[in-house]
Amino acid sequence: MDTLGMNKLQMRIAHGAAIACAVIAAVVAGFAQTPPLAFEVATIKPAPSMQELMQQVQSGKLKIGMSVDGAQVNLGFVSLADLVTMAYELKPYQLQGPDWMAQQRFAIQAKLPDGATEKQVPDMMKALLADRFKLTIHHDKKETSVYALIVGKDGPKLTPASDAPEAPIPDSPNSLSIDTGKGQMKMAQDGKGGMTIQTGEAGTGTVRVSTGPNGVHMEMSKVTMPQLVDTLSRMVDKPVVDMTGLTGTYKFAMDLPLEDLLPLAQKNAAAAGIQLPAIPLAQGTGAADAASTPGGAGVFQSVEKLGLKLDSRKAPVDMIVVDHLEKNPTDN
Repeated sequence: MDTLGMNKLQMRIAHGAAIACAVIAAVVAGFAQTPPLAFEVATIKPAPSMQELMQQVQSGKLKIGMSVDGAQVNLGFVSLADLVTMAYELKPYQLQGPDWMAQQRFAIQAKLPDGATEKQVPDMMKALLADRFKLTIHHDKKETSVYALIVGKDGPKLTPASDAPEAPIPDSPNSLSIDTGKGQMKMAQDGKGGMTIQTGEAGTGTVRVSTGPNGVHMEMSKVTMPQLVDTLSRMVDKPVVDMTGLTGTYKFAMDLPLEDLLPLAQKNAAAAGIQLPAIPLAQGTGAADAASTPGGAGVFQSVEKLGLKLDSRKAPVDMIVVDHLEKNPTDN
């Protein structure tokens, strides 16, 4: 065989060997798929009773939400709805499932496997829900009624927040602390029905709430648009979506009349699995409208004073739909 023929033969052999290696690598990869991330161990218990919960509040040892300390993951007073939204990193309105998901509360202690990080916790939460609560879901995109938070026709009238650090709330008999996993939330009463709140999260400011005969005045010293839409979503009857394009941090103030507050309290209590008794409003307060719609004119007027607007419209929303979920976990 001449030199040219030998070179062609060597090329064919090399080409065939490369193909064989690629096939072998694909087969081996198929058998060596990385197993799904999962907690090394997880203990799930019912959340403390209301009496125990109040004792924890009084002692400053109440923990809510998720905290990660080294390899230890703690979730306190969380519902199945909370766990699914954490696992799939959703807003509450993106979850569609049975109402009872928000009722029963759990306390969970779990351990991260060696080398795992906090960023991997949502994936491990998915595995926990599938294994212990038999969760199955599917993804959907749904045309949903929302309020778009937009800039008004005359432009925004927002006051930039101060960059100066804020003095922490001092310890006192009128203050209490709650570990939220994102920081130490601290609340203090002023003895006049008002309250000051600091969440403990980096970059957030102080919330001050004062009460009067006509309702509540709330001030937030530092708020971004994503934080504002999260707050507003808890005060109105539809999800709020940020469409302002504003990226700064601002001050925000809101006045809520009494007729706006009662249905709002009912809505947020129901989301926490607490059933409040119906409280009739006096005649002439607008009770008929307020009773059916959390939030009310006060929310919309407060937003408009900032040169913004809550505009009702339809928008596509990515959803997680629960197909199956057990109310109670399998044994620890």
